[in-house]
Amino acid sequence: MGTSEAESRAMRRALTIAATAGVPLGPNPRVGCVLLDADGQVLAEGFHRGAGTPHAEAAALSEAGEAARGATAVVTLEPCNHTGRTGPCSQALVEAGVSRVVYAQTDPNVEASGGTQTLRSAGIEVVSGLMLEESRRLNRAWTFAVEHGRPFVTWKFATTLDGRSAAADGTSRWISSRAARLDTHRLRAECDVVMVGTGTVEADDPALTVRDEVDAVVPHQPLRAVVGLRDLDAGLRVFDDAADTVHLRTRDPRAALASLHTLGRRHVFLEGGPRLAAAFLQAGLVDEVVAYVAPTLLGAGRSAVGDLGIATISDALHLDVEDVLLVPPHAGETPADPVNVRLTLRPRGRRETHRKDQ
Repeated sequence: MGTSEAESRAMRRALTIAATAGVPLGPNPRVGCVLLDADGQVLAEGFHRGAGTPHAEAAALSEAGEAARGATAVVTLEPCNHTGRTGPCSQALVEAGVSRVVYAQTDPNVEASGGTQTLRSAGIEVVSGLMLEESRRLNRAWTFAVEHGRPFVTWKFATTLDGRSAAADGTSRWISSRAARLDTHRLRAECDVVMVGTGTVEADDPALTVRDEVDAVVPHQPLRAVVGLRDLDAGLRVFDDAADTVHLRTRDPRAALASLHTLGRRHVFLEGGPRLAAAFLQAGLVDEVVAYVAPTLLGAGRSAVGDLGIATISDALHLDVEDVLLVPPHAGETPADPVNVRLTLRPRGRRETHRKDQ
């Protein structure tokens, strides 16, 4: 069964509204739905606004009312088939009398899957796979977490051209440019966890919040996760009320990720120091690398990553480049502020993670 141009347009619109800014990240996917009448005209649309709110299909059906009877529902994700905080969308579509459902991505969550069978059993025509890759890209971290049983991990670090994250005396502010740091905040906002180790917290006292171009704290802060066994001073900024914080008292990366997955977290932004990064790399738990490279040389100082146990070049950890972006100074910044380079990479052999968003 094919799809029409009107359905393709509707799917593009559904993907756009699913990505509406401000929707909280976490255990639920981003989903958009557009209802079309028999002539391919838009009747209504809806998108999921976060856990506990109506699903995209329910929101669109509510807007359409009786006009939904005989309509085509175009949805970015297979309609769910389970009852959680809200009822199953597949049953809602059946009861509304829609005649056709076109969706992009099959739901990888076994608890929610099965919507296709429910719809077809009710005599509704179902087509899947329209703009599948675009839908997977929309929910890349959520899809990965559901399929692998752990959060997707993006390791971010800033380095000089010769691979240093700090000078010989320990100073590191600022290796990256202000524009690169603002870009980091934008990437933080795409994740639902920012992770560091206890050593970084004690040494740098970071806030680990998302801030905008005027350094104001923005809403919908990621969870701050601190990994390590040592006790920490409650007066450190990571424990303030600007965002929630969890202290994961373990040195085991897998245990840390398991705890976060249980908390419904699906995308970790790993910003810890060289030792924590090395632990995740050695465990094979880094899925994406974002490196900001400054055109600066130190010649000595702290390495950007700790010992990986690699003794010979044949054992080197190889990365594939997904994207290269120049990060120029923002308007109003001093011309002396250097252009940084943002590299987005993935460990060789991993499936592409679709960071190409610039």
